[in-house]
Amino acid sequence: MIQSLDTTTLTKYVAQQLNNMLPDFDINSKILQPFVKKAIERTEYCFSKINMKYFFDGTNARFNHLNTDQYAMFLYYLSNTIWAEETDDIMAGKVYYLNKALNGLDAFYEVQLPDIFMLIHPVGTVLGRGKYSDYFVAYQRVTIGGNTELDYPTLGKGVAMYGGSAVIGKCKIGDGCSISFGTMVMEKDVPPNMVVFGNHPDITYKRARKSPIERFIA
Repeated sequence: MIQSLDTTTLTKYVAQQLNNMLPDFDINSKILQPFVKKAIERTEYCFSKINMKYFFDGTNARFNHLNTDQYAMFLYYLSNTIWAEETDDIMAGKVYYLNKALNGLDAFYEVQLPDIFMLIHPVGTVLGRGKYSDYFVAYQRVTIGGNTELDYPTLGKGVAMYGGSAVIGKCKIGDGCSISFGTMVMEKDVPPNMVVFGNHPDITYKRARKSPIERFIA
């Protein structure tokens, strides 16, 4: 992967951001580096599957720490990696906090986002404890959330959620669905390959002409 910062420099960069923003105690870059390396490996695999020139140039995955969409994705991978490898809630929590502060993304480190996903200027996006599948795409102000009984959605492969859309509660969204701008789906299943419109309880859908996978993914 072509990186704007090599892994050692990136580790020091993240550690300095964490220590400047959250100065209760210092994060040592040497402790952080193995997790950054694994997060970069996850990032490379993900970006190599995204059919957009800023992510994949046809030959190489590309990671620019100043591309905020990419950096938000990397920081999610980093927080999740730290938590999964060490069950370290403090350091994972700091990286999650950093991501929320810098990029406006709320993707908790325990949430299992898929191996392949894409964020597009995700300011105000909250990705809760749903079940996600590969080729998930989320824009700004997207919400995945639970109901009062803490039931969460299940999303099929290749689901795209556009600005201001939400999927809440116990529902299944089929493969290849697009949740259109401002749409809220709650407690309702949607068949595969649909474009969804409206707001709960009045939602409608029609057959999609093109799958989000065809549009976004390499």
